[in-house]
Amino acid sequence: MDWIIRAIQSLLTLYMLLILLRWLGPWIQLDLYSRRLRWIPALTDPFLNRLRSVMPPLGPIDLAPLVGVLLLWLLRVALVGLFAPADAGPPPPA
Repeated sequence: MDWIIRAIQSLLTLYMLLILLRWLGPWIQLDLYSRRLRWIPALTDPFLNRLRSVMPPLGPIDLAPLVGVLLLWLLRVALVGLFAPADAGPPPPA
């Protein structure tokens, strides 16, 4: 069971990184619609578009990626708290 939780945490972390890359892409002149990278918007835009539909617009500022990363981070923390054994101490150092 522990490996399942770790896999879900890793996938959430990877998805958070993809959202940040999607958000920073235009600033670092990364062409996210090139043949090699178009999968990033294809994976992140459905989630971000749902957030944009419920968030009020703030002019040219798009806060959906930051809110999305925050929500995914909270989900990741909740998974750790929910599935961590009650009597377990801190994790061993890596």
